[in-house]
Amino acid sequence: MDIQEESSTFGPLVAMSSRNMSSSSSAFFSANQSPFFSPRTSSCHLSESIRPEASSDRIHADAALPSTSAAIPELKSLANIRSNFSDVSVSVSASPAGCNSGDLQKLDRISSSVGISSSYDDSYSGSKEKGRKKGKNQRTSSTPGSRSISSYRLKSCDVFIGLHGRKPPLIRFANWLRAELETQGISCLVSDRARCKDSCKLGIAERAMSIASFGVVIITRKSFKNPYSIEELQFFSSKKNLVPIYFDLGPADCLVRDIIEKRGELWEKHGGELWLSYGGLEQEWRDAVHGLSRVEEWKLEAQDGNWRDCILSTVTSFAMRLGRRSVAEHLTKWRQKVKEEEFPLTRNESFIGRKKELSQLEFMLFGDVTGDSQQDYIELKARAKRKHLTIGRGRSYVLDEKQNMEAKEPVLWKESEKEIEMHSTEFSHRHYRPRVKRGGKFARRKREMKVVYGKGIACVSGESGIGKTELILEFAYRFHQRYKMVLWLGGESRYIRQNYLNLRSFLEADVGANNSLEKTKITGFEEQEESAICRVRKELMRNIPYLVIIDNLESEKDWWDHKLVMDLLPRFGGETHVIISTCLPGIMNLEPLKLSYLSGVEAMSLMQGNGKDYPVAEVDALRVIEEKVGRLTLGLAIVSGVLSELPITPSRLLDTINRIPLKDTSQSLRHNSFLLQLLDVCFSIFDHADGPRSLATRMVLVSGWFAPAAIPVSLLAHTAQNLPEKQKGTCSWRKLLQSLTCGFASSHTKKSEIEASTLLLRFNLARSSTKEGYVQFNELIRQCARKRELTGAPEAMVQAVISQGSISQDLEHLWAACFLIFGFGHTPPVVELEVSELLYLVKKVVLPLAIQTFITYSRCTAAIELLQLCTMALEGADQAFVTPVDKWLDKSLCWRSIQTKAQLNPCLWQELALCRATVIETRAKLMLRGAQFDIGDDLIRKAVFIRTSICGEHHPDTISARETLSKLTRLISNVQIHASA
Repeated sequence: MDIQEESSTFGPLVAMSSRNMSSSSSAFFSANQSPFFSPRTSSCHLSESIRPEASSDRIHADAALPSTSAAIPELKSLANIRSNFSDVSVSVSASPAGCNSGDLQKLDRISSSVGISSSYDDSYSGSKEKGRKKGKNQRTSSTPGSRSISSYRLKSCDVFIGLHGRKPPLIRFANWLRAELETQGISCLVSDRARCKDSCKLGIAERAMSIASFGVVIITRKSFKNPYSIEELQFFSSKKNLVPIYFDLGPADCLVRDIIEKRGELWEKHGGELWLSYGGLEQEWRDAVHGLSRVEEWKLEAQDGNWRDCILSTVTSFAMRLGRRSVAEHLTKWRQKVKEEEFPLTRNESFIGRKKELSQLEFMLFGDVTGDSQQDYIELKARAKRKHLTIGRGRSYVLDEKQNMEAKEPVLWKESEKEIEMHSTEFSHRHYRPRVKRGGKFARRKREMKVVYGKGIACVSGESGIGKTELILEFAYRFHQRYKMVLWLGGESRYIRQNYLNLRSFLEADVGANNSLEKTKITGFEEQEESAICRVRKELMRNIPYLVIIDNLESEKDWWDHKLVMDLLPRFGGETHVIISTCLPGIMNLEPLKLSYLSGVEAMSLMQGNGKDYPVAEVDALRVIEEKVGRLTLGLAIVSGVLSELPITPSRLLDTINRIPLKDTSQSLRHNSFLLQLLDVCFSIFDHADGPRSLATRMVLVSGWFAPAAIPVSLLAHTAQNLPEKQKGTCSWRKLLQSLTCGFASSHTKKSEIEASTLLLRFNLARSSTKEGYVQFNELIRQCARKRELTGAPEAMVQAVISQGSISQDLEHLWAACFLIFGFGHTPPVVELEVSELLYLVKKVVLPLAIQTFITYSRCTAAIELLQLCTMALEGADQAFVTPVDKWLDKSLCWRSIQTKAQLNPCLWQELALCRATVIETRAKLMLRGAQFDIGDDLIRKAVFIRTSICGEHHPDTISARETLSKLTRLISNVQIHASA
């Protein structure tokens, strides 16, 4: 539950592990020894909400502010302070983080994995006093029972976290720190004691302070005006377990003299004799603030750009001091993995413009902006023209947009399958008016939902090549420290499900098939797939913030089962944020942030990347190029690469492009004809520098047949080298290019694959991946490469992937090869293999790929369809073997006994039949695990027949197939018995 929530819910406390530091036990105070423990606390009774689905137990408390501290009698003056967020939150994790997985190598045995389980799934409630009264019945119905708080004793609390303030960044940081500690098995309590509303809940916080091994105080400029924060600094300093975390300030800013004398920009407005604000004593205040300078072990600063590092370093340090070395080692390994694999592309150091769009994205996700973007934030609010904002599908409500954008009060979000609503907790029901129906239907067609701010969801829309990916990548690099990790996945419809389940390694969620024959219930394929998705989605719905980026979403529905992509996403309004880029006009009933072209100044700056100063005539030529290239950011970047690498002026480049003959293009690329001519110019430059058919040119032309993911340079070069040779003639425009690139060619002789990839990066035809030795191409360039229909390109790609591809490294490209060979859905096959090549493909690629897809990722439908299409291909090849040979063989007496190709090559035919039996048997075993016993029985009988005919009844493979048949027969009998009963 967030700190800002208000609830009267108490969860049962469980005894914690005894792994706390033994040396810290002497620093604990008993309840009676605590200087702030109230004797009335034990007699208080509060309601309890029991959540059986939570894997750890918690206390959440908030109440009116009482006077329970003998050290500060002036607290009575604060008793009327009202708050709208929760003040005390205790979370006790039942077990430390860990993940144990069984051996998934064999299809017959699938072991269950034990991973990090979600410790909570909070429900949001932010109502004030009136809201609580109106929602009383609803909360009562969700509370199974109530117990006396006196029946619980806070036996252990590793970390107490004290803070003061309710700014969203502070609340978000504290929630994240608490959730991270809980996930690692460290019990903690978070409290803003100044906002507690009864003695019971304040007593719980004071008890936790007394027994905590560490006392964390999040220091803000408001902390020095808060008596409770001063008290916490005094108390933990005396116990020598104070851990200050400086939030948006540093230790050098917290000097007593500077604060009192209002020195410096920070304290000029907020400094002074701050103890007077709550009626405290000056000496106590001075001692508490001065105690911060005596803390030497902990130097933790949470600035806007280092949240992640601060939190993970804090958790790691706590784990080490609490004797939980395994947790610390686990976090260290995880951080190293994230450092290497978090981003798919390197940061664009030449990123230009888009300040307004970056501010809009920040505002849409967080609901506010910080730092240099605050000026853009003011402009955003000034843009609102409509007085009211209608949001939703089906029933709709009206909300005053100004109050929402200014974020003066908390906003509660509700969502359902058909409706997403937003309403303020301060609004009464009279502010919500549903649409008026006329004639049983709405008077107007349902409109798209307008841009929603602060709900954690943003959509960026624009044509291909406009710069959507670069914008989101820049945003991710700027704000990645606000998230535990940036989770980037490609949104192409055939690959999005696999990309989503690939997040399991970072989220440490087991999405593999966990059904075994020993279990009483075997679920179907659909249930297994839904369960795998739910496990990933559950991890994203914790209070730990992630940034999920879906790049280039092709469709709102998944290609495999036509389910909505929205089913993959966590609930909106949580800590995890989602950014989607797409060429679609709109998705999920959300109006996207429509990305426009760069301004004229920004476009000129991008094309003049080398800083050259051109005369007016050349500048005019650049403007003509900008218009002809469609003002696409991709085209402008390529022009910049050409001008930077060659001694050529913009006017000569424009003349050269115009001389390029325009080849026949499809309708989809007709409006990008100038960009195609620009690409031809680049290819001609490469060919002149590296000889005919340069490796760099061929690497671009074959890139379109790979999956839309990063491609290994070695695999790409191997594919390009296998293309059939084709000579090109010499045209007048090619002679012109030779004169332009003579200096360039002298320093670039025959290129190796690394040099060729570097050439593509320098000309901005490809992007450098964070994986060493990988490059990635823009979808528009891939589309242009595919439309050229280069002879032998798909065949070369398939051959390279089959011979050099790895399931662990090139999973997407193996699937791309299977799409070309077998043709999924209504797409016909593109590549036809020889029988020997098909057998090699089945053994090396298809069977391992299908088994891993089924077991590791629970993608049952994809695995079954792959094996089914493979079976059909093998049956087609087998049919060709039993077809009578050509009649010309009859002319020779030595061939008259040969009737079929199987007789010509019996060994190959037998190998083909046994391979088909293996695929069929694998399908039968998967059907068994999906509770489709009848289909599995038919398949395994075919496999048994083939093996018996070729190998005999006593062959080990035949015996194994018969055992599978026996299992299926028993299961079918059991189903029939239960059905009749």
